[in-house]
Amino acid sequence: MIKNDINWENKKFSQLSTNELYDLLKLRIDIFVVEQTCYYPDLDEHDRHPETQHLFCYQNSIMTAYLRILPKGLTYPDNISIGRVVIAPSARGKGLGHQLMQVALTQCLQHFPEDTIKISAQEHLEKYYNQHGFIRASERYLEDGIPHISMLQQ
Repeated sequence: MIKNDINWENKKFSQLSTNELYDLLKLRIDIFVVEQTCYYPDLDEHDRHPETQHLFCYQNSIMTAYLRILPKGLTYPDNISIGRVVIAPSARGKGLGHQLMQVALTQCLQHFPEDTIKISAQEHLEKYYNQHGFIRASERYLEDGIPHISMLQQ
């Protein structure tokens, strides 16, 4: 079930408070590094690029959803990208991931109206992304030891 009373924040790196930055990094590390046992350099220059947007929400003072929107030329030469999509374990199974993606697509259209979105998706999430208009655009490949596919939003 999707709740409409969630307050979504969309900020550039320079607008993030110290607590927001800590919370988003902790959430990403808790899921991608610890839960998925994927040891990779989570911190990169993409986070603080002037056009990168950080989309997130809090529920009961806990950051429960996050992703970042990257401008064209940063990850892909001809496409904007959505990445680091994460939902806290306590908030899973309630439709928050779908709401996060809907808000992200609206933000992409608002800030990058002429650009197509390309993502590197964990392969097991292909059907989730299909529900949001993404189609598979590559064969399976490994990224940090996890099967991924490229997908384009139609």
